[in-house]
Amino acid sequence: MTDVMPRTGDSMRRVTATSVVDQVTAEIRRSILSGVLKPGQELALRELATRMGVSTIPVREALRRLEGQGLLVSSSRRSSRVAPLDAADLHGIYRLRLALEPEIAGRSCLLLSDGDLAELDRIADSLGDAGRSDEEIYLAHHDFHLRLLAPAATAWDVRTLENLWRAAERYLRLAFGARDDRADDHLRRQHAHTDLMAAFHARSPEQVRAQVRHHLEENEAIAQEAIGPVQ
Repeated sequence: MTDVMPRTGDSMRRVTATSVVDQVTAEIRRSILSGVLKPGQELALRELATRMGVSTIPVREALRRLEGQGLLVSSSRRSSRVAPLDAADLHGIYRLRLALEPEIAGRSCLLLSDGDLAELDRIADSLGDAGRSDEEIYLAHHDFHLRLLAPAATAWDVRTLENLWRAAERYLRLAFGARDDRADDHLRRQHAHTDLMAAFHARSPEQVRAQVRHHLEENEAIAQEAIGPVQ
């Protein structure tokens, strides 16, 4: 590798082992969620390290993290497999989400400011933009739900929900990817989130809890339909 000295006035930041692990974890997660790495596919430690141009140490830690998030299952000390898609697994994810999100949302609707709600309205509307890429939509969708719950969520709530959202996302990407030929599906997505916002604007915990449950149950049904006979 050629050494490159910084020009006068430039600052060079050190890359720490943690930042490399974070980058490797994010790239493997992105590849799983986007379908580049398929359900059931074997991932060899050394092959992944070579493909990403890093040592095996951050790759091993990244695989450990992703196993903890339910995206990978361990095959051996030197390999993992992408977790298969499974109807029971999907239902388990949504069973936990339904236990957490409506209750947190019911408290959050009383804590969000009018300015917070206006910003969330903007994000909800943007989810119906047919010109945005899938990656942009999923990032905005994640941001929307995190901001919606954040005022009432503890750090443990957020950590738990982040794992559940990541686990659900690959099912949702498959489900909604199969609906790409429906010209009005972006409008369905927009309306689903503006309906949520209407409940939050009403500042009614009962109405919010009901609307969040409906939103989650509808998404689970769409995802279950998409995976069909997968066991």
